[in-house]
Amino acid sequence: MKKVTMFVWNHFTNDARVNRECTALSKKYDVNLIAIDDPKDINVKQFEKVNDHFHVTRVKRYPMVITCYQRDKNKFLITVGAVSTVISAAFLYINWMLLIYFASCMLMALATFKLRKFRKHFVNAAIIFRMIKAGYKQNADIYHANDLNTLPQGIICSKFRLKPKKLIYDSHEVQTSRTGYKPEKIKRYESFMLNFVDEMMVENHTRAAHNEKLYGFYPRTLYNYSELYNIEEKRKINLHEQLGLPENEKILLYQGGLQEGRGLERLIEMMTLVKEGTLVFIGGGKLEKELKRRAAESSAKDRIKFIPKVHFKDLPSHTREAYIGFQVLQNICFNHYSASSNKLFEYIMAHVPVVSCSFPEVKQVVEGEQVGIAVDSHNTEAIANAVNELLSNQELYHQMKENCKTAKLKYNWSVEQEKLFETYEAVEQKETAWINKQYVKQKAGVTNA
Repeated sequence: MKKVTMFVWNHFTNDARVNRECTALSKKYDVNLIAIDDPKDINVKQFEKVNDHFHVTRVKRYPMVITCYQRDKNKFLITVGAVSTVISAAFLYINWMLLIYFASCMLMALATFKLRKFRKHFVNAAIIFRMIKAGYKQNADIYHANDLNTLPQGIICSKFRLKPKKLIYDSHEVQTSRTGYKPEKIKRYESFMLNFVDEMMVENHTRAAHNEKLYGFYPRTLYNYSELYNIEEKRKINLHEQLGLPENEKILLYQGGLQEGRGLERLIEMMTLVKEGTLVFIGGGKLEKELKRRAAESSAKDRIKFIPKVHFKDLPSHTREAYIGFQVLQNICFNHYSASSNKLFEYIMAHVPVVSCSFPEVKQVVEGEQVGIAVDSHNTEAIANAVNELLSNQELYHQMKENCKTAKLKYNWSVEQEKLFETYEAVEQKETAWINKQYVKQKAGVTNA
């Protein structure tokens, strides 16, 4: 079997999309995923065997010096101080200029260590180096970079060889229009690196059309659909008991990252207008503390609950407990506006009607399949009205649940994965064409000689 090396810039503990891709590819290739280790989670293994043809390698997140510092700060500082004192004394004895040079280096190192920006760049550079080292050593037939932050690793491992290998760029986001990113800088960066890419994939056709405007070509699409399963066969959990709720309480669920631009503040505001039910957040992220603060100040605070993120394999067991699911992205950048994120299809797979934003990709599914209500996600009252409609109109609600059972047969990974195989087949055809071309050139050279 040919070998595939894939890169992802996370711990690979909650990345359902990458897991689906690797698992599907392992039917035809030997797949090794290079991810990042999580030193704070003892359950994360540095080397993991998912199946006979799918392995995960996690590179260390922090350089040894930072790991030692985090493990025991006092011991680290005492040790560094003692060693520095001995070295300083030796340099002073040999030549006082050496002491000045050494002291200057130590001060610069200390400043770099203390400044968060420099420390972040140092850590990221070390991760990239380790990924390149691991990926280059594997000498795969095809390299696969997930998102822009692993594309340099993919380029170096695939193209900086005597015999270059094929490279697939799998962009899960619109890199040039994301919160916290500088569009023009990212565009120049991505545009340059695309010269080394053999095939590119994006999440949907809205993003593919946007890519064509930016770079002049229409990439392949690979929608972020959930795997197909029977929700009744998933492990049951008593989420109501876990949260201390009555068995008949309706759970209004948001699952996913607690990040900016996902309408999560609107959901908390909404609860004062909603007739019944408890709002439950499953996940973690930068907004967690702020959301909990807002929830604590709300008059509906007793009806707002938080659950830490769970492994993607256990998530369906939680999703099935919901009455309604939310996907209320805010239009703060094109990346959000064009999204067709995984949680929408996870709700559908669990037969949970959705209250969603009215952006093109999401609205097309929600209204086209009649599995929920699409609203102005910037309007708290509109969100609350949709929830109240699904709470009071039981005939509509149950019809939408039934529609989910039909829609999931259309929007699922079992169907969509064929596009992934087509992308790999296209890459292999390019490789075959290149080999044939080299053979013809070689044969022509021998004939001329």
